[in-house]
Amino acid sequence: MTKLATTAEQKPSPLEEPLRWYRTMCRIRRFDETIDELFAEGKVHGTTHLYIGEEAVATGVMATLLSGDVITSTHRGHGHNIALGGDIKAMMAELLGRTTGYCHGLGGSMHMADQTLGNLGANGIVAGGLPIAVGAGLGFQLRHQPHIVVAFAGDGALNEGAFHEAANLAAIWKLPVVFVVENNQYGMSGSVKDMFAIGHLAERAVGYGIPGVMVDGNDVFSVWEAATKATQNARDGQGPSLIEAVTYRYKGHSKSDANRYRTREEIQQWRQQDPIDHLREYLLEHDVSVEDLDHIRREEMQAVAQALQFAESSPWPTVDILEDAVYAKEETSYA
Repeated sequence: MTKLATTAEQKPSPLEEPLRWYRTMCRIRRFDETIDELFAEGKVHGTTHLYIGEEAVATGVMATLLSGDVITSTHRGHGHNIALGGDIKAMMAELLGRTTGYCHGLGGSMHMADQTLGNLGANGIVAGGLPIAVGAGLGFQLRHQPHIVVAFAGDGALNEGAFHEAANLAAIWKLPVVFVVENNQYGMSGSVKDMFAIGHLAERAVGYGIPGVMVDGNDVFSVWEAATKATQNARDGQGPSLIEAVTYRYKGHSKSDANRYRTREEIQQWRQQDPIDHLREYLLEHDVSVEDLDHIRREEMQAVAQALQFAESSPWPTVDILEDAVYAKEETSYA
């Protein structure tokens, strides 16, 4: 969310922002690869939903946000929070159940939130964040504040009633909400080809009278361009819009997913369109050296390793912390 300084004395180079995107995408990738490894070692409990393969979506969208804007996230939300500038040490600690985590180790993977950055929270309920986003947008409108809301959702969320209610209210009230649908081809184990009668999910926007566009979710530039237009329209009072970012998750839906509904050949075909490799090729073509790009990747690997070290050295929560996780306590006397 940090915007580039644009003074007469010091203007950013044309490659400064793409290089920052590359760093962010490398950080997201390495973070979730590490979580994958830790889960296999039995160090991450419960479940987790990995963002590996979808890094360009969160990165491109977050690059269009300004201070005061907010997002709602999903069960696959690690990449959203990292792209927003989240603290990977607090994220790692949360996933390992330590008190230094975002939720003091009580929430885990699907409950990352950082309201200081504008992340109103991940949500384990499919489409659960969409009505929250509309509420936040209504709040901005009623207070005459210039901020916008980005509501992330997976493809499966578009078949939930909460999406219809959220999109309809946002449309009729012209709320400053941008719906970003991360179409990674599968809602759990159900292919979008079997779950939708329309050719492109962006067509759903027509039913609400709002703009809808489909973009290559593996091309950070395409995502950024679409998000730039959509967020500006929201700021200008033109109401909501919908972006369908077509991408692919390399891993299963969650860590309990046996991944038997798709072939290795299909996964490999999508890996050939890898979003990080796509951006790396662009940077190499524009005279960024292999050494510089490898250095960025190593730095991000080291940052994630340091986050893991921090988490593993953090204390476990004790039972008395449970009382701090309730909104109210009532003491009843039976004397």
